[in-house]
Amino acid sequence: MSKTRQSSAPSPSRRAPANAATDVGKVNSALYLVATPIGNLADITLRALDVLAGCDIIACEDTRVTRKLVERYGISTPLIPYHEHNAAEARPKILARLERKEAVALVSDAGTPLISDPGYKLVRAAQEAGHAVVAIPGASSVLAALSVAGLPTDRFFFEGFLPPKQTARQKRIAALASIPATLVLFESGPRLADALTDLAAGLGPRPAAVCRELTKLHEEVRRSDLTVLAHQYSQGAELRGEIAIVVAPPPETETAVADIDGMLRQALARVSLKDAVGEVALASGHSRREVYQRALALSKGSDDAAAR
Repeated sequence: MSKTRQSSAPSPSRRAPANAATDVGKVNSALYLVATPIGNLADITLRALDVLAGCDIIACEDTRVTRKLVERYGISTPLIPYHEHNAAEARPKILARLERKEAVALVSDAGTPLISDPGYKLVRAAQEAGHAVVAIPGASSVLAALSVAGLPTDRFFFEGFLPPKQTARQKRIAALASIPATLVLFESGPRLADALTDLAAGLGPRPAAVCRELTKLHEEVRRSDLTVLAHQYSQGAELRGEIAIVVAPPPETETAVADIDGMLRQALARVSLKDAVGEVALASGHSRREVYQRALALSKGSDDAAAR
């Protein structure tokens, strides 16, 4: 098990002038999906500041949270709430603003909008109405956790929050068990120990990392296997703050040659040699070269049999 701690960057008040975005002009009419910091207010892009300052309105998950950000950078754009509880009422009003050629920024409390946050219905409605929808990328707790976990990053699956009740949580974990990718989950402090215990029971002692308070003063990343992490957090490890869990993919299991041959015969009866090789390589975990050699051997065997 390894554990790292680090302090966040110096206070944002020493990083940029308070009026950093006050002289920016109006932006074009569109729905802008603006990523905001996940903890440290310095983690905001220059483009995001320009857009937030240049829009007619900022639709935010919690106006109290977003106000801290805009006040820090001297942005005076009006704020309106947009969250899962008022979305049905607020959505038509935002669409009406877009019809009037206004520019609207959509932000979540932290990170990239729509990632484990409301908003996709607004995006879809705006697109269907013919309005431009523009991504303003930036901070993401999913990618931040994945990058520091020390686990495979070539393929990952974002699950979000597991169900709070144990039976439903265990059922969902069973469905995740066979996914051939690193898993990224969110969890709350009070449920963390129970979630890790169920993950260990359902997935086995896979390598994992618990990433807490990323980019903040008390940032912490604990790395071990799920069994050890479950024990640590059930015994009093710090639970406060925003938490992401990253879990390694299942161990690779090679498919026997005989099974590959059977899969190839079935695939070749439906598709071309090239497509069959790609299909079987993906399903079996073997390289395309290995599968291609087996396909050639099968084809040669069939030709020899036909010649006799």
